[in-house]
Amino acid sequence: MPSAAGIVPILRGIDLTVSAGETLSIVGPSGSGKSTLMMIMAGLERPSRGRVCVAGQDLATLDEDGLARFRRDHVGIVFQAFHLIPTMSALENVAVPLEFAGVHDAFERARHALSLVGLGHRLAHYPGQLSGGEQQRTALARAVVGEPALILADEPTGNLDAESGAQVIGLLFDLVARRGTTLILITHDSALAARCQRTLPLRDGRVALMPVVVSDRVAAD
Repeated sequence: MPSAAGIVPILRGIDLTVSAGETLSIVGPSGSGKSTLMMIMAGLERPSRGRVCVAGQDLATLDEDGLARFRRDHVGIVFQAFHLIPTMSALENVAVPLEFAGVHDAFERARHALSLVGLGHRLAHYPGQLSGGEQQRTALARAVVGEPALILADEPTGNLDAESGAQVIGLLFDLVARRGTTLILITHDSALAARCQRTLPLRDGRVALMPVVVSDRVAAD
């Protein structure tokens, strides 16, 4: 990746194909390149070399406006930090990406998405009036409201207690299963990683050699 010191190689030789509807966990120690890989998949960072194609789109062919439209139309992102707009209600936070896309029934869709995550009674509440778990559920509703082909989740339970985290993860897997959405999940939690169909272990920017769980089978990476 570019930096003031020049190109810093964070990822090396990653060759990865993720099928539509697949659930994939990415695991590895801090600094292994997990978040960088997710940022590249989302078009939030550009690789110094190589090719990235998501939902049939070669991201290298898009300018910044094109990448923003690509994310709006195809990708939902759930971060560890909730990234809600503090001056907007839960309903407004979820409706924002649809409003930018010019969707005429943005608020109706936002209400439905919040109902799916159990927050139909908290529509008018601001982020500061919501618990951590409720804020992350709002962020999850915002990520899925546009029915994206791909959801990227970077340590989505990292700021939550165990009970709230379990609720959010249950909702996340339920939503992607219901809609056939592709899920790429970054986590340090081995039990959570095992819920995905496949696990990609990273170490020092490379795919590590360790057992990978594929459905109910164990195979060497």
